[in-house]
Parts: sequence; C-alpha cells; structure tokens
Amino acid sequence: METKRSTLVVLTPGFAKDEEDSTCIPTQQFFIRAIKKNYPHLNIIILAFQYPYHTNSYEWHGMTVIPFNGLKKRGLQKLWLRKRINAALNRIHGEHRIGGLLSFWYSECALVGKRFASKHGIKHFCWIWGQDAKKMNKYPRKLKPASHELVTLSDFLQDEFERNHGIRPLHIVPAGIESCLYPSLPPERDIDIMGAGSLIPLKQYDIFIGIMSELKKKIPGIKAILIGDGPEKQKLQKLILSHGLEGNISLTRELAHPEVLKQMQRAKIFLHTSSFEGFGIVCIEALHAGAHVISFTRPMKEDIPHWQIAGSKGDMIQKILAILKHPVTEYSRVTPYAIEDSAKKMMKLFGQ
Repeated sequence: METKRSTLVVLTPGFAKDEEDSTCIPTQQFFIRAIKKNYPHLNIIILAFQYPYHTNSYEWHGMTVIPFNGLKKRGLQKLWLRKRINAALNRIHGEHRIGGLLSFWYSECALVGKRFASKHGIKHFCWIWGQDAKKMNKYPRKLKPASHELVTLSDFLQDEFERNHGIRPLHIVPAGIESCLYPSLPPERDIDIMGAGSLIPLKQYDIFIGIMSELKKKIPGIKAILIGDGPEKQKLQKLILSHGLEGNISLTRELAHPEVLKQMQRAKIFLHTSSFEGFGIVCIEALHAGAHVISFTRPMKEDIPHWQIAGSKGDMIQKILAILKHPVTEYSRVTPYAIEDSAKKMMKLFGQ
C-alpha cells in the first residue's frame, strides 16, 4: 500500500501569479523556495485566498498553487469561499497527508488553518508579520490562539501582539534575504537617499519629502529616489513640486523586485519613514545591498550594524548628514538574516 506523501500547506491571502511575478510579497516567495530547496522530499501546496484573480490551479517552481479569487467577498459569498477552501484542504489531506499548516498573518487564513488543524490533529503555526499584531485585529479575539502556535517576524511584534491581545507568541522567525539575487556591488553610489514601498499614509513619505527639503539647504545637489505606487502618489508629487524638489527626488512607479535591489546598490542611505513596521524586510535588503538604513521603528532589541533608529524627524536629518558628510563612510554588505535560516528555523517547529 502506497504511503501518502507528507505535505505542507501554506495559507496566504495572495501569492505570485506565476514564476515571473516578482512584486507579490517577494520575501514570501524566497522563503517558500528555500523550504523546497532544503526539504526536497516535502510536498508543498499553496492556497491563495484572494489573489491571483482566478481559480485555476498552476505550478510554481515545482509546487502547486490553488487560487480562490476571494478578494472583497462578503456575507454568503465569504461563507461559500470558506467552504471551497475547506473542501480543498479535505481533498489534499485525503490524497496526501497534511503534516503541517502555515498561515500567513493572523486573519482569515489563520482562522481557516487553526480550525482545520484542530479538527484533524495537525500542527498549525501562524506567522505574524505586521499589522495583524495591532489591537484592531479581531481574529485573535475570535480564535484565542495558543502562545505555542504563534510565530512573529520580530521582537517588536512579539511585544506588540502581547500588549494588544494578552498572548505572547512563543516563537520568533525573522525573514532573511536571498543573497544570490544581488549583483556585485557597483564601484560608486550615485543615489544619496532611497525609499521604497507602498505610497500609503502609514509609510509617511510626506516626512521623507520634508526631510529632503531640509537636507537640500545643506547639500543643494542631493539626489533621492522614491520607488512605489499607491493612493498617495498624486499628493506626494504635489509636495515635491511645492518644495521645489523636482530636481532632487525621482518618484518612480512600482518596479520589479530585481530592479529595486539594483537601485539599492546605488544608494548610500535607505530612509524608512514608516510609523509602524513589523520588521521592514526592505531594510535588511538595503543592508545587504551595502546601504546604511535609518528608520523610526526598531524591529529587534539587538543592534544591527549600519541600521540606525531615529527618535524624530530632526534626529533622522542629523543621522543622514553624519553619514553623507563623513569622508570615509563604509558601504559594505551587512546580512543579519538569510532566508535559508528562516526556512530552517520555521521547519524545525514542524519537526523537520
């Protein structure tokens, strides 16, 4: 009698629509590829609840992705969506053998994953990445998760989840970078300051532009690039013009992930003005690209080389000037976390 193959099921709101899609949660893609590389015997199936916007299963780097096109489903449609996802889980468990469920973020995916895992006696972990640790998240109150099934991306999120929900996640698994994606370092860095991310209020790019306005008074030829797209784009474009910074800041569209990494390797400083961040994976990408990072948020309690935490806008400006005006600032790779280590640490929780 043939033994059923052990399967890890990943539950996520969205996933890459094909192997060329580098913009949909790239770190998640690197992480799952790292699991496949280090545990080739393991069958991995990804259930994508909301994105891509179709329901046709497809192969992605030797793994199966089952999308449900569930974005903005409400009421009876949401119940029907959940029923279809549970039917897929039952089918997978019957055909293979689900050895573990990993939910990305404590939301609908965690709800479905926890309930299915409890019913079938399967290990389930939820990886908390950011805003799912906030008090406004209703799912922890609904499910009352156990400490041992919660994994956070950072020390900050472990503390934040406990403060808001009264449960301290037991495990911390920081995300890492995939070093093979980076070309060799360029001979010179011609971008003084870089930012990248969704153009939303949380990221506070109006502060980024305000800082550039102040820096221009000290360094008239200062150059910055801001990469991203989102609802605040028009507002930010107007701010750039009103501050007379059109010659100093290039506001680009969203770029493919390899291109973002290439731009990082040209930058001296990666400026992260976000008011809340689970980790700021883009920051460790910038560190590996050789840039210095300055942010308002501190993800880990331990200091990370070349990553400075600013207490205010003024403090951020002083830290930038100290780096740019120092005659021998070193721009070397710093790699606090590698994606293969992230994969191994997570799979150790599943007994692999």
